[in-house]
Amino acid sequence: MYAVVDVETTGLRTGWHDRVVEIAIVQVDEAGKVESEWCTLVNPGRDLGPQHIHGITAAEARQAPRFEQVAGAVAGLMRGRVPAAHNWAFDGQFLAAEFERMGIVAPVHADAGLCTMRLAGRFFPGSSRGLADCCAAAGIPLVRAHSALHDARAAAELLSYFLRVTGQPPPWAHRFVTAGAWPVLPETGVAPVGRQAEGQVEEHFLGRLVDRLPRSHRPDADAYLEVLDRALLDRHVSAAEADALVAVAARLGLGRADVVELHQHYLQALAAFAAADGVVTADERSDLETVARLLGLDTGQVERMLRMAGHAVGLFGVRSFRLERGDVVVFTGDMGEPREVWQARAAAAGLAVGANVTRKTRLLVAADPDSMSGKAQQAARYGIPVVHPAAFLQMLG
Repeated sequence: MYAVVDVETTGLRTGWHDRVVEIAIVQVDEAGKVESEWCTLVNPGRDLGPQHIHGITAAEARQAPRFEQVAGAVAGLMRGRVPAAHNWAFDGQFLAAEFERMGIVAPVHADAGLCTMRLAGRFFPGSSRGLADCCAAAGIPLVRAHSALHDARAAAELLSYFLRVTGQPPPWAHRFVTAGAWPVLPETGVAPVGRQAEGQVEEHFLGRLVDRLPRSHRPDADAYLEVLDRALLDRHVSAAEADALVAVAARLGLGRADVVELHQHYLQALAAFAAADGVVTADERSDLETVARLLGLDTGQVERMLRMAGHAVGLFGVRSFRLERGDVVVFTGDMGEPREVWQARAAAAGLAVGANVTRKTRLLVAADPDSMSGKAQQAARYGIPVVHPAAFLQMLG
């Protein structure tokens, strides 16, 4: 009877090219009983906007299907049902905009859906219009706000509450005609992708490399090490960087044993560099341990490598990255403080601030290093390092 929808988005306006990043549909019968649930993250092909609100990371979204890949499933779940949402005007316009990008007119407009927010104004006149407050007024627990599935579940429970209070048929029954309005689209068979469970630890990228016996000779691994240099620049290996490392290793024919050996030599070279002045500071030791963890190595190896550092020679040398006056730096994403503050810091350090990424750009500073913004995509094409704002501040220091 009903299809309760909730979407999480990159922003508030479809006209500003904001996109859906998560969609959930809960099917409910005429009595308010839940019949089915469906939810997936959606790859918007751009930055994710206010991540502090919806909590979706670029690492999660980049593994998700694009909307056109799940549009058939969405249309099938909506077909023959009254659409409902808490603030249907908002959710409905984003749903319509996604189909419109595919050249499809979806049967979505303000009067074609049931809005639990508007209904709550009649049942709970003293309550605010927010989903959490409306649920509280109805005695419904809201487990996790700004998660599409949890919000859709809560809105479905709110609808069920209204159906119990009004009895059958509900006063709005005559307003909706559900027959045959949604288009029949082919379903791609792409599986929904959910959020990463709390506390779940991502598999280290070494785990995706094939185990095999060490090679009798090492191929030219500069391509791998160059990607590794950029990945470790901000002492964080993003999902995009891990994917790139795995891809380069596969292209070079490097198995897991080969890569572990390269990582060990890389860490040894860094240890030799740290010990070159005869003093290893606490910060240098901590940095080496951080790199060891990122490379999937035992941090206990750091002490042994430092002991060897006096006579060890880094197999591939030590590569360094340093910003120079006049270098062009570009910023992308919501970094907590206003963009002007970050630009002023860069200018005070003698750096030039660019509006867009070009071949002359030296560094891209991204709120989320896995960002799929146009700037991040351009940086990837040009091989420009992408770092977290915290790493940029360290570089300025």
